[in-house]
Amino acid sequence: MTRTPLRPLARILRAREEGDNPDAIERENLRRRHEAMRDKLRLRAEGRLLVLSLFFVSAFAMVGLRMGHLAASEPSEPRSASAGHFIATQRADILDRNGRILATNLLTHSLYAQPPQMIDKARAARELVAIFPDLDEQRLLRQFSGERKFIWIKRKISPEQMQQVHDIGDPGLMFGPREMRLYPNGRLAAHVLGGAGFGREGVHSAEIVGVAGVEKTFDEFLRDPANAGAPLQLSIDLTIQSAARPVLWGGMKLMNAKAASMVLMDAHTGEVISLVSLPDFDPNKRPAPPTSGQASDSPLFNHAVQGVYELGSTFKSFTAAQALEDGLAQVDTLIDTKGPLVWGRYKIRDSHRMPPKMSLADMIVKSSNVGSARVAQEIGAERQKDFLRNLGLLEPSPIELVEARSVRPLFPSNWSEISAMTISYGHGVSVSPLHLAAAYATLLNGGRKVSPTILRTARAEPGPRVLSPEVSIAMRGILRDVVRHGTATMGEVPGYNVAGKTGTADKPNPVGGYYEDRVISTFASAFPAENPRYVLVVTLDEPEETSGLEPRRTAGWTAVPVAAEIIRRTAPLLGLRPAIEPDLVNAVSLTSN
Repeated sequence: MTRTPLRPLARILRAREEGDNPDAIERENLRRRHEAMRDKLRLRAEGRLLVLSLFFVSAFAMVGLRMGHLAASEPSEPRSASAGHFIATQRADILDRNGRILATNLLTHSLYAQPPQMIDKARAARELVAIFPDLDEQRLLRQFSGERKFIWIKRKISPEQMQQVHDIGDPGLMFGPREMRLYPNGRLAAHVLGGAGFGREGVHSAEIVGVAGVEKTFDEFLRDPANAGAPLQLSIDLTIQSAARPVLWGGMKLMNAKAASMVLMDAHTGEVISLVSLPDFDPNKRPAPPTSGQASDSPLFNHAVQGVYELGSTFKSFTAAQALEDGLAQVDTLIDTKGPLVWGRYKIRDSHRMPPKMSLADMIVKSSNVGSARVAQEIGAERQKDFLRNLGLLEPSPIELVEARSVRPLFPSNWSEISAMTISYGHGVSVSPLHLAAAYATLLNGGRKVSPTILRTARAEPGPRVLSPEVSIAMRGILRDVVRHGTATMGEVPGYNVAGKTGTADKPNPVGGYYEDRVISTFASAFPAENPRYVLVVTLDEPEETSGLEPRRTAGWTAVPVAAEIIRRTAPLLGLRPAIEPDLVNAVSLTSN
C-alpha cells in the first residue's frame, strides 16, 4: 500500500507561493491518515463481532435442539457401569399375593483397600478386625504388605460399620456403592424365594443374580430393564405363611421329627398359598451348600418340592377313585380284606386286624392294605399307571421353582402286577408332598386336573377332566368319614369340615430294605369337605410321639394333629366362615296346635 507523505513538496511550494500556511497541509494529511486507520479497524472489529455472533447463535441452537430431543425422548433410568463392561444393578421387587414385599433392594456400600495409599497398615488391620470379627488380622496385614494394589475386604457393610471404618481415617480404605438383596421377613418363605448373590462386580457397582427358588427361575425377568421395575407377584400369602410356619415348627419339635413340610394349595387354581420346609434358613444370610453328608440334611433342601417319599396310604384314595371311575366298584361294594394276601413269595398284611369283608368306603376309612391291593388287581397295572400319570404323579412338577425341574418321581420301570398292588397303598412309588397336594386337589375339586403354580393367577383355566364330578363328590364323602370316625379323628376342626387321608410309610434304608423304627407320616386333607377350596398336605420325617407308654409314629398321632392346628389357625385368615352346627339339645322348635 502506497503511503501518502504528510508534507508533499509540490503542495508546500505552491502554498508558499500563494501565501498559505504549509503546516495546515500536514495537519490535513495526518487527519485523513487517522480516519483511514479508524475505518479499517472498525471494519475489522465488525467482522469479528459478526463471527462471534454466529458462533453464539450456533451454540445456543445446538443446546436448544438437544433439549428438545431430550424432552421428546422416553425417560430412562441411569445405570451403573464398571470400566469396560456394563453391569446392571437394578432388580425388581417380589411381592406376595396381597402386594406385601417379600424381596427388595437396599442401598449399601462395599469396602476395599488400596495398599499403596495406606498410611498405617498394621493399625488399619487391627481396627478392621475390631469392626469385623470374622476377619483375620495377620491375613489382612499380609495382604496389605504384599504387591497387590486392590483388595476386597467386605462385599457389603452396614451404615454403622461404614462410619466405624471411616473413623479409622486411613486414606487407603475406600467405599463403593452397592445394592444388596433384602428379605425383610427373614425365614418366612425362604425356600420359595431361594436367595440372590453378586455376579459380576466392579468398584462402583455389582450385579445381583438369583441363586435358588423364584429368584433364579425369574432371574431374567427381575433384571430386565424393559419391565420398568414391574414387581413379580407370587401366590404366597404372607399372613398365612407367618401363621402356618410356627405351628409346623412346633409340631416338628413336639413330634421329635427330623424334618417337616407343608403345602397349602388352592384346590381349583393350583396356586400355592403357603409352602414351608423345615429346617429352613434366612435368605439374608444364605448358608453354603453342603459338601458332605446327605443333601436332605441341609436347611437349603426343600422337603416339600425336592423330597420324594413313599407317602403310604394316601395313595389308597387314588385306588378307590379309579375303581369308582372305571365302574369296577361302588361306594358300598364289598371288598375282600381277609389277610394276609399272598402273591408269590410276597405277603401283604394290614397294620391291625380287619374284618374279612368291608365296603370300598370302609376300606379307605379303616385303611386296609389288603383291600386296596385286591382292588388294584382288578384295575390292572397299565390302567393304574395311566391314571396316576393323568394325576401328574409320574412327571416333574411344573411349579416355577428351579429346584422342581430336576425332581422326578420314583417308580418301577417294570410296572408289574405286584408293583400295582403295593403302589395302590403307597409303597413302591415316591413323590413329593407338592405332587400329592396337586393330585388331591384334582381328586376333590370336581375332577379337573390342577397344575401347581407359585404365581398369582387372576383367572385360571380349568384343566383337563380326570374324574367325573360324581366320583369326586363320592371321594369327598369317603375322606370326610376318615376324619369323622377313621384313622384321622384328630384332624377334626370345629366349624370347618375337614376331609383327608393319612399315610404312614416305613422309611427306606440307604443300604437296602426299610427301617423298622423310622417312618414318613403324611396327612393329605381338604377343607371345607362339602366343597373343597383348599388342600393341605403335612409331612413329617421320622416323627415319634412319646406321650404314651410306647412311642407312636403313625400319621394319625403325628401329622394329623399338626395339620388340624394349621387349619384352625389359617382357615379364618383365608376368609372361610366356620359352619355352626345346631344345638339339638337346647334347640327350640315351633309346633302347630
